[in-house]
Amino acid sequence: MRQVIFAQLVTLTTGAASGQSATALDPWELMLNASPVVMLVLLLLIAMSLACWFIIGAKLVRLKQAARESSNFLHMFWNPEQGNVWNVQRLENLYSSIGKGRNSPMANVFHAGYVELARVLGADSRGADHKHYGGDIDNVARALRRASANEVTSLEAMVPFLATTGSTAPFVGLFGTVWGIMNSFISIGAQKNASLDVVAPGIAEALIATAIGLAAAIPAVMAYNYFVRRINVLSGEMDNFSNDLLNIVRRHFLAG
Repeated sequence: MRQVIFAQLVTLTTGAASGQSATALDPWELMLNASPVVMLVLLLLIAMSLACWFIIGAKLVRLKQAARESSNFLHMFWNPEQGNVWNVQRLENLYSSIGKGRNSPMANVFHAGYVELARVLGADSRGADHKHYGGDIDNVARALRRASANEVTSLEAMVPFLATTGSTAPFVGLFGTVWGIMNSFISIGAQKNASLDVVAPGIAEALIATAIGLAAAIPAVMAYNYFVRRINVLSGEMDNFSNDLLNIVRRHFLAG
Protein backbone atom coordinates (compact mmCIF):
# COMPACT_ATOMS: atom_id res chain seq x y z
CA MET A 1 0.00 0.00 0.00
CA ARG A 2 2.81 2.40 0.88
CA GLN A 3 4.52 1.64 -2.42
CA VAL A 4 1.35 2.49 -4.36
CA ILE A 5 0.92 5.81 -2.55
CA PHE A 6 4.59 6.66 -3.12
CA ALA A 7 4.28 5.86 -6.83
CA GLN A 8 1.22 8.12 -7.13
CA LEU A 9 3.03 10.97 -5.40
CA VAL A 10 6.01 10.59 -7.74
CA THR A 11 3.67 10.63 -10.74
CA LEU A 12 1.88 13.78 -9.57
CA THR A 13 5.17 15.52 -8.84
CA THR A 14 6.59 14.60 -12.24
CA GLY A 15 3.40 15.78 -13.99
CA ALA A 16 3.46 19.11 -12.17
CA ALA A 17 7.12 19.64 -13.05
CA SER A 18 6.41 18.80 -16.67
CA GLY A 19 3.53 21.27 -16.73
CA GLN A 20 5.73 24.02 -15.27
CA SER A 21 8.46 23.25 -17.81
CA ALA A 22 5.97 23.32 -20.69
CA THR A 23 4.61 26.63 -19.46
CA ALA A 24 8.11 28.08 -19.04
CA LEU A 25 9.10 27.00 -22.56
CA ASP A 26 6.00 28.40 -24.24
CA PRO A 27 7.20 30.33 -27.34
CA TRP A 28 5.12 33.41 -26.58
CA GLU A 29 6.34 33.51 -22.99
CA LEU A 30 9.91 33.14 -24.16
CA MET A 31 9.49 36.01 -26.60
CA LEU A 32 7.89 38.28 -24.00
CA ASN A 33 10.54 37.45 -21.41
CA ALA A 34 13.51 37.52 -23.78
CA SER A 35 16.65 39.44 -22.94
CA PRO A 36 16.79 43.05 -24.17
CA VAL A 37 19.16 42.27 -27.04
CA VAL A 38 17.12 39.31 -28.27
CA MET A 39 13.90 41.32 -27.86
CA LEU A 40 15.38 44.08 -30.02
CA VAL A 41 16.32 41.50 -32.65
CA LEU A 42 12.80 40.04 -32.61
CA LEU A 43 11.18 43.47 -32.94
CA LEU A 44 13.47 44.36 -35.83
CA LEU A 45 12.67 41.12 -37.65
CA ILE A 46 8.94 41.53 -37.09
CA ALA A 47 9.09 45.11 -38.42
CA MET A 48 11.01 43.94 -41.50
CA SER A 49 8.51 41.15 -42.09
CA LEU A 50 5.52 43.49 -41.82
CA ALA A 51 7.16 45.95 -44.23
CA CYS A 52 7.80 43.12 -46.69
CA TRP A 53 4.19 41.96 -46.59
CA PHE A 54 3.02 45.54 -47.19
CA ILE A 55 5.34 45.82 -50.20
CA ILE A 56 4.22 42.43 -51.51
CA GLY A 57 0.55 43.44 -51.36
CA ALA A 58 1.16 46.85 -52.92
CA LYS A 59 3.31 45.43 -55.73
CA LEU A 60 0.85 42.67 -56.54
CA VAL A 61 -1.88 45.26 -57.04
CA ARG A 62 0.39 47.66 -58.98
CA LEU A 63 1.82 45.07 -61.36
CA LYS A 64 -1.56 43.51 -62.02
CA GLN A 65 -2.97 46.94 -62.77
CA ALA A 66 -0.01 47.82 -65.01
CA ALA A 67 -0.33 44.59 -67.00
CA ARG A 68 -4.09 44.97 -67.44
CA GLU A 69 -4.04 48.62 -68.48
CA SER A 70 -1.05 48.13 -70.77
CA SER A 71 -2.93 45.34 -72.52
CA ASN A 72 -5.94 47.64 -72.93
CA PHE A 73 -3.73 50.40 -74.31
CA LEU A 74 -2.08 48.08 -76.84
CA HIS A 75 -5.53 47.03 -78.03
CA MET A 76 -6.38 50.70 -78.55
CA PHE A 77 -3.06 51.40 -80.24
CA TRP A 78 -3.28 48.49 -82.71
CA ASN A 79 -6.94 49.16 -83.46
CA PRO A 80 -7.75 46.75 -86.33
CA GLU A 81 -10.57 49.00 -87.51
CA GLN A 82 -8.08 51.67 -88.55
CA GLY A 83 -5.70 49.21 -90.17
CA ASN A 84 -2.28 50.45 -91.15
CA VAL A 85 -3.35 54.06 -91.63
CA TRP A 86 -1.11 56.23 -89.48
CA ASN A 87 -1.47 60.00 -89.40
CA VAL A 88 -1.30 62.82 -86.90
CA GLN A 89 -5.03 62.70 -86.28
CA ARG A 90 -4.90 59.06 -85.21
CA LEU A 91 -2.07 59.73 -82.77
CA GLU A 92 -3.86 62.79 -81.41
CA ASN A 93 -7.02 60.78 -80.79
CA LEU A 94 -5.03 58.09 -78.99
CA TYR A 95 -3.21 60.72 -76.98
CA SER A 96 -6.51 62.29 -75.93
CA SER A 97 -8.09 58.95 -75.05
CA ILE A 98 -5.45 57.92 -72.52
CA GLY A 99 -6.08 61.12 -70.52
CA LYS A 100 -4.57 61.81 -67.13
CA GLY A 101 -3.77 59.49 -64.25
CA ARG A 102 -2.21 56.86 -66.50
CA ASN A 103 -1.39 53.62 -64.71
CA SER A 104 -0.16 51.91 -67.86
CA PRO A 105 3.61 51.98 -68.41
CA MET A 106 3.00 51.49 -72.12
CA ALA A 107 0.70 54.52 -72.26
CA ASN A 108 3.31 56.62 -70.48
CA VAL A 109 5.96 55.60 -73.00
CA PHE A 110 3.62 56.51 -75.85
CA HIS A 111 2.86 59.84 -74.16
CA ALA A 112 6.55 60.74 -74.02
CA GLY A 113 7.12 59.71 -77.64
CA TYR A 114 4.07 61.59 -78.88
CA VAL A 115 5.02 64.79 -77.04
CA GLU A 116 8.48 64.72 -78.59
CA LEU A 117 7.07 63.92 -82.03
CA ALA A 118 4.55 66.76 -81.75
CA ARG A 119 7.34 69.14 -80.78
CA VAL A 120 9.38 68.13 -83.81
CA LEU A 121 6.44 68.32 -86.21
CA GLY A 122 5.25 71.60 -84.76
CA ALA A 123 8.64 73.16 -85.49
CA ASP A 124 8.27 72.43 -89.22
CA SER A 125 6.69 75.23 -91.24
CA ARG A 126 5.73 72.79 -93.99
CA GLY A 127 3.12 71.10 -91.79
CA ALA A 128 2.55 67.56 -90.55
CA ASP A 129 1.95 66.04 -93.98
CA HIS A 130 5.63 66.24 -94.92
CA LYS A 131 8.35 63.93 -93.76
CA HIS A 132 11.34 65.27 -91.84
CA TYR A 133 14.92 64.33 -92.59
CA GLY A 134 17.85 64.65 -90.30
CA GLY A 135 18.37 63.86 -86.62
CA ASP A 136 14.77 64.35 -85.45
CA ILE A 137 14.14 60.60 -85.22
CA ASP A 138 16.94 60.35 -82.67
CA ASN A 139 15.13 62.81 -80.42
CA VAL A 140 12.01 60.63 -80.41
CA ALA A 141 14.12 57.51 -79.74
CA ARG A 142 15.79 59.18 -76.76
CA ALA A 143 12.41 60.25 -75.38
CA LEU A 144 11.12 56.68 -75.63
CA ARG A 145 14.21 55.23 -73.93
CA ARG A 146 14.04 57.80 -71.15
CA ALA A 147 10.33 57.12 -70.55
CA SER A 148 10.90 53.35 -70.49
CA ALA A 149 13.73 53.74 -67.97
CA ASN A 150 11.53 55.93 -65.76
CA GLU A 151 8.70 53.40 -65.85
CA VAL A 152 11.01 50.53 -64.91
CA THR A 153 12.41 52.59 -62.04
CA SER A 154 8.87 53.30 -60.83
CA LEU A 155 7.90 49.62 -61.01
CA GLU A 156 11.04 48.63 -59.09
CA ALA A 157 10.32 51.03 -56.24
CA MET A 158 10.54 49.31 -52.82
CA VAL A 159 11.35 45.94 -54.44
CA PRO A 160 15.04 46.10 -53.39
CA PHE A 161 13.89 46.11 -49.76
CA LEU A 162 12.64 42.55 -50.31
CA ALA A 163 16.11 41.52 -51.44
CA THR A 164 17.66 43.29 -48.47
CA THR A 165 15.34 41.48 -46.07
CA GLY A 166 15.94 38.15 -47.76
CA SER A 167 19.71 38.49 -47.47
CA THR A 168 20.00 40.08 -44.01
CA ALA A 169 17.11 38.68 -41.94
CA PRO A 170 18.72 35.24 -41.43
CA PHE A 171 21.92 36.90 -40.21
CA VAL A 172 19.98 39.18 -37.86
CA GLY A 173 18.21 36.12 -36.49
CA LEU A 174 21.54 34.34 -36.21
CA PHE A 175 22.87 37.22 -34.15
CA GLY A 176 19.96 36.78 -31.74
CA THR A 177 20.66 33.04 -31.64
CA VAL A 178 24.33 33.55 -30.81
CA TRP A 179 23.44 36.04 -28.09
CA GLY A 180 20.87 33.69 -26.54
CA ILE A 181 23.29 30.75 -26.53
CA MET A 182 25.95 32.97 -25.00
CA ASN A 183 23.54 33.88 -22.19
CA SER A 184 22.84 30.18 -21.68
CA PHE A 185 26.52 29.43 -21.17
CA ILE A 186 26.81 32.39 -18.81
CA SER A 187 23.94 30.95 -16.76
CA ILE A 188 25.64 27.55 -16.70
CA GLY A 189 28.85 29.13 -15.44
CA ALA A 190 27.06 31.25 -12.84
CA GLN A 191 24.91 28.44 -11.41
CA LYS A 192 27.55 25.71 -11.77
CA ASN A 193 24.78 23.59 -13.22
CA ALA A 194 24.35 22.21 -16.74
CA SER A 195 20.92 20.70 -16.22
CA LEU A 196 18.19 20.99 -18.83
CA ASP A 197 16.23 23.50 -16.73
CA VAL A 198 19.15 25.91 -16.90
CA VAL A 199 20.08 25.42 -20.55
CA ALA A 200 16.70 24.93 -22.25
CA PRO A 201 15.13 28.43 -21.86
CA GLY A 202 18.14 30.24 -23.32
CA ILE A 203 18.51 27.79 -26.19
CA ALA A 204 14.79 27.96 -27.00
CA GLU A 205 14.87 31.76 -26.88
CA ALA A 206 17.85 31.74 -29.23
CA LEU A 207 16.20 29.40 -31.72
CA ILE A 208 13.07 31.56 -31.85
CA ALA A 209 15.20 34.41 -33.21
CA THR A 210 16.50 32.14 -35.97
CA ALA A 211 12.99 30.92 -36.80
CA ILE A 212 11.59 34.43 -37.11
CA GLY A 213 14.56 35.48 -39.23
CA LEU A 214 13.87 32.64 -41.66
CA ALA A 215 10.13 33.37 -41.60
CA ALA A 216 10.89 36.95 -42.66
CA ALA A 217 13.50 36.04 -45.28
CA ILE A 218 11.82 33.19 -47.19
CA PRO A 219 8.67 35.08 -48.37
CA ALA A 220 10.81 38.13 -49.16
CA VAL A 221 13.14 36.16 -51.45
CA MET A 222 10.27 34.38 -53.19
CA ALA A 223 8.38 37.64 -53.74
CA TYR A 224 11.52 39.43 -54.95
CA ASN A 225 12.21 36.81 -57.62
CA TYR A 226 8.58 36.88 -58.74
CA PHE A 227 8.44 40.67 -58.99
CA VAL A 228 11.76 40.89 -60.83
CA ARG A 229 10.44 38.46 -63.42
CA ARG A 230 7.17 40.39 -63.83
CA ILE A 231 9.02 43.70 -64.15
CA ASN A 232 11.42 42.21 -66.73
CA VAL A 233 8.42 41.06 -68.77
CA LEU A 234 6.88 44.55 -68.68
CA SER A 235 10.25 46.09 -69.50
CA GLY A 236 10.61 43.83 -72.53
CA GLU A 237 7.10 44.73 -73.69
CA MET A 238 7.92 48.44 -73.36
CA ASP A 239 11.08 47.96 -75.42
CA ASN A 240 9.13 46.14 -78.13
CA PHE A 241 6.46 48.83 -78.15
CA SER A 242 9.09 51.57 -78.35
CA ASN A 243 10.66 49.88 -81.38
CA ASP A 244 7.27 49.48 -83.05
CA LEU A 245 6.35 53.10 -82.40
CA LEU A 246 9.73 54.25 -83.64
CA ASN A 247 9.27 52.28 -86.87
CA ILE A 248 5.84 53.89 -87.38
CA VAL A 249 7.28 57.34 -86.78
CA ARG A 250 10.16 56.63 -89.17
CA ARG A 251 7.88 55.40 -91.95
CA HIS A 252 5.06 57.92 -91.72
CA PHE A 253 6.40 61.04 -90.02
CA LEU A 254 10.18 61.27 -89.78
CA ALA A 255 13.17 59.81 -91.54
CA GLY A 256 16.53 59.41 -89.90
